[in-house]
Amino acid sequence: MSHVVLQVPSAAVQEMKKHYQPFLSEKVPQGGIFAAKPPLCSITAYKSGKVLFQGKNAEAEAGKWGKSASAVPAKTAGKSVKTHSFSPPPEIGTMSVAGSDEVGTGDYFGPITVVAAYVKKEQLALLKELGVKDSKNLKDPQIMEIARQIKSIIPFSLLICDNPKYNSLQQKGMSQGKIKALLHNQALKHLLQKIEPEQPEAILIDQFAQPDVFFNYLKGQTLFQANATYLSTKAEGIHLSVAAASILARYAFIQRFDLLSEKAGFRIPKGAGSLVDEAAARLIAKKGFNALNEFTKLHFANTEKAKRLYERKYGK
Repeated sequence: MSHVVLQVPSAAVQEMKKHYQPFLSEKVPQGGIFAAKPPLCSITAYKSGKVLFQGKNAEAEAGKWGKSASAVPAKTAGKSVKTHSFSPPPEIGTMSVAGSDEVGTGDYFGPITVVAAYVKKEQLALLKELGVKDSKNLKDPQIMEIARQIKSIIPFSLLICDNPKYNSLQQKGMSQGKIKALLHNQALKHLLQKIEPEQPEAILIDQFAQPDVFFNYLKGQTLFQANATYLSTKAEGIHLSVAAASILARYAFIQRFDLLSEKAGFRIPKGAGSLVDEAAARLIAKKGFNALNEFTKLHFANTEKAKRLYERKYGK
């Protein structure tokens, strides 16, 4: 799907709104002035003056109003602190980068989802305009809205490690860190295959282990190939590719979580606190102990807590 972004004055936005009156949509995204759907094109105008055209006729429709806006480099979250040889350079926020991130590792219920996403420097302004930032600073409805917009704009690879697979690997002695490393590696390889022959200027991985530990996890594996590879904590604030990956991973996690709630017959909570223990005990009461393998990460301490709670509340 092609897309074009225009920067226009407020008077031109109102002129566009009048022009597309027959095609206006009732639903307007946060920060938007209007949304319209003329034939083979979706148009969204924002209060900032940027107008996004998407679809087969995007260039033709945008051509009626002016030239495409030039990209504005994304701001990095302060200067990069060089803590190891894989720390990203200060200018990485303005580069074309493939970034990867994961969601669900601290949740007792639900899978681990990993996404690798490629954002070209020319797309930085667009993603920023669409609200892409660290998913931890966004609520679930915002995640869903932004993910639906960006998933057709940028190439990405999604991997989901559902609970039965996760528990099987963990019971064979594989640590969560190694599972995450394998998922990141595979997602990045899939992404790089998707965008061939194009190559990103760099790869940025949201760091969950020191580089030597990360690459040790991947011994014996075919590694992704990159011009440059960087690892950093809080990478969502360093490049929008990681922020986009975080949002898309969260989007997939939410969808899987909703499916698990449907299967459970009640809304299961996120996280790993006391409410989770209560929900797991309730699940045991409804479906038996074996159901935990499908719904949860069994090695978490919540499993034993839930069993004890079940015995107190439901045991005969």
